[in-house]
Amino acid sequence: MKATISLDSLWMTIQSLSLNNQKWLSNKLLENIREKEEETEYISKEEILAGIKSGLEDVKAGRTQSFDDFLKELDNDAV
Repeated sequence: MKATISLDSLWMTIQSLSLNNQKWLSNKLLENIREKEEETEYISKEEILAGIKSGLEDVKAGRTQSFDDFLKELDNDAV
């Protein structure tokens, strides 16, 4: 059986918990957030700038493709 509750109801439930249970819950939430942050990959500013530079060099050298070809490539990569 699935139950749907509003965030307001959830907040009221959390507020009704004892302080120890609220601390436990907050630690669990922070632990979950930290795990997700560790899984997130970041691109450095240097990598972004290098990619832009490379793209500009490709355009100047005439190494381009049509938008339709780009979309086809994108669809093929998604599979």
